[in-house]
Formats: sequence, structure tokens, C-alpha cells
Amino acid sequence: MKIRQLAQHWEHTAKGHLSQTPYTIHLDIEAAARLAALNQMYPKQSPEALLGELIGAALEELEGSFPYVQGTRVISTDEQGDPLFEDIGPTPRYLALAREHLERLKQADPE
Repeated sequence: MKIRQLAQHWEHTAKGHLSQTPYTIHLDIEAAARLAALNQMYPKQSPEALLGELIGAALEELEGSFPYVQGTRVISTDEQGDPLFEDIGPTPRYLALAREHLERLKQADPE
């Protein structure tokens, strides 16, 4: 979900599966004020829920911003038959690590 879409999402209040891992963060005063403003605008959402969704959206955008670094191995061809090369940039490593952590978290919290 894009950060731009969060306000619409908050208008309709959705629930997701939450991790059992608690996180404690300290916000600078300006960020705390902006969070308080969002909480006042969307009172059905707790500050923690707002932060969780903001962090999730920021992580998606960060993932999309990782640069593609072309490797030498051809992994497929496009519709014109041109080769598509593997990505040896940070994206594959990040995705693999995220999958590992997701599996670990799922095993620790089987619902």
C-alpha cells in the first residue's frame, strides 16, 4: 500500500494480522505532533495502528526504491524474446531475508 493510500484506508478502518513482537520507538517532537494530528483526524485508529501502517507503507516504498543491478545470468526472456537478466542488487537479498523473518514470525505466532 502506498503512503498516499493510507488516509483512504483509515477512512474505512481495516484490520490485519499483527505481529506479537512489540517495538518501542521515540519520535522527534515534530513527528509526534503530526502523529497526534492524524490520530485526531482518524480517531478510530490508535496511534500504534497509524504508526504500524505508516511503517508498512514506508517499507513498501523503500523496497520499490532499491536499484536494479543487472547480473550476467539470463533468467527469462521478454515478449520480444530479449533476455532478462537476474537482479544482483539489494532487492533479492532483502526479499529473501524478509521471507525468512516472515516464516520465523509465523512459526512463533501460529494465530
